[in-house]
Amino acid sequence: MNLEDLEKIDSKKMFQIYDKWPSIAKESFQQKNEKLYVKDIDHIVFVGMGGSGSIGDVISSVLSKKNIHVTNVKGYLLPKTVDSKTLVIAISVSGDTNETLTILESAKKSSAKIAAFASGGLMEEYCKKNNVFFQKIPMIHSPRASFTKFLYSILNVLQEIILIDDNDIKNSIKSLEKTRDSISSNNLNQNNTSLRLANWIKQIPLIYYPGGLQAAAIRFKNSLQENSKIHVITEDVIEASHNGVVSWERNSNVQPILLRGYNDHLKTIERWEIIKEYFSEKGIDHFEINSGEGDIFSKIVSLIYLLDYASIYHAVLHKVDPSPVNAIDFIKNKL
Repeated sequence: MNLEDLEKIDSKKMFQIYDKWPSIAKESFQQKNEKLYVKDIDHIVFVGMGGSGSIGDVISSVLSKKNIHVTNVKGYLLPKTVDSKTLVIAISVSGDTNETLTILESAKKSSAKIAAFASGGLMEEYCKKNNVFFQKIPMIHSPRASFTKFLYSILNVLQEIILIDDNDIKNSIKSLEKTRDSISSNNLNQNNTSLRLANWIKQIPLIYYPGGLQAAAIRFKNSLQENSKIHVITEDVIEASHNGVVSWERNSNVQPILLRGYNDHLKTIERWEIIKEYFSEKGIDHFEINSGEGDIFSKIVSLIYLLDYASIYHAVLHKVDPSPVNAIDFIKNKL
């Protein structure tokens, strides 16, 4: 694959946005937005679907290490545990996500505090009409391509609430820059891990992940489905050891991908080695991806960058335009 292939098949030039992800992240975190200040919060609820939902997944993974209760909602129902000490964070890149708007209305009827983020649409109209804190963030290309724009803009606005260390955020941007240098469209060779992974995937990928990297695994599944238009499976490597691994006793058209953290728990490292030994004995080929060093936020964000780009490359290699999502449009038009 070469740059001409990317430009020809990727009709809306999604890859060009991905090449700019590190600079978009840096600009978004440094911009001067109105900050949200709320007190006495012990529960944060992230609301969002698809590419918007992945933002909550990532932040939740980091906050799981903090002393605060976090819930992710991907649907229509607000948890009954929501109260006056809850902050509901509604994210819809398009601003028109049916499920998120429904939750927003439910949150407004509760005693919870609310913050909403979108590029405009019905969400902006609702927030202005009902005096709900709202931050408008421009969409770049599509919800999934807008990931760094929304993630770092939201972290900027919620700095006093989502206590992710500034150094961790700055380190994550450096990690994005380092990752870009090896996986971008300027480096279409065998040293490009994203391209090698894209070339390796020939059938249905099964992504094994440790608990701490679930956000990256789910995001990769979603990106392969939307960009490459293929079926994908994800499994927690520890849980799969009690059920899913038995599936390998029969031949299948599934390919295992091992998504490993740099400093996984010792028991998780042990499990990875056992799984690899089993695959070796059964002659099952697998692809292993290791996160970089550093804090959990940097590891997840840089992994998402690498894996998202793999999904774009995979689409182009199979002459599939990564941008259109006709099936999603069909469903939305019926709602």
